[in-house]
Amino acid sequence: MIFRQLFEPISSTYTYLLGCEETGQAVLIDPVLPAWQRDLEELRRLGLTLAYTLDTHIHADHITAARKLREEVGSRIAHPAIDGLPCVDVGVEEGVPLRIGSVRVEPIFTPGHTDGHHAYRIGDRVLTGDALLIEGCGRTDFQNGDARALYHSVRGKLFALPDDTLVYPGHDYKARRVSSIAQEKARNPRLGGEQSLEAFERLMAELGLAYPKFIDYAVPGNRACGQCPGGVPEDLKQYCDQIGESLQG
Repeated sequence: MIFRQLFEPISSTYTYLLGCEETGQAVLIDPVLPAWQRDLEELRRLGLTLAYTLDTHIHADHITAARKLREEVGSRIAHPAIDGLPCVDVGVEEGVPLRIGSVRVEPIFTPGHTDGHHAYRIGDRVLTGDALLIEGCGRTDFQNGDARALYHSVRGKLFALPDDTLVYPGHDYKARRVSSIAQEKARNPRLGGEQSLEAFERLMAELGLAYPKFIDYAVPGNRACGQCPGGVPEDLKQYCDQIGESLQG
């Protein structure tokens, strides 16, 4: 399997490129609209054809590149079926792998950050989206988020994976790129160790986070599979415009 982790600096989002060496097919997981050209250049450099885009959830901090990539190269849009988006070509759900040649992507339903969130396991690694971050987790105060559900998603499902499973998050704000299930079980201050459900719910309720600045544009844009809505303020247009250079890719 060909595996690349790509970083989009505007929203600090990680996009993951998975490619099948036998068939030359690939999937991009959580592609970001301003980086769509970078992603296609990386695919061409590797000699891969984009078969699918796949998102972990309806994002609130950036707009997916799924629609743009489908327009450009004819890739199919895969997305959690539970969200019921009419623009999606393939709905994914836990227990039904998505296959890209010899690459097997196993969806894991992990609600809590949003009510439709999924993580994706590929062999010895899991792409955790915004459910489990490196020494952290996604917030639970919008998009039908639920701290209790997130606690059970992480501790009941993700922490049940083998300890040596590599953890690749949807974001990181400290330039960290990978962790492991063992490390998160031991060191995650929100969900690791002996953290109780009650303590976690209290912690999440008391975070006092600011209202996400792009959410009112990102959510409707992502419900349309990546259409930047009209009326985006000038100071937020970078979320729709093409980026220059990224730290990786």
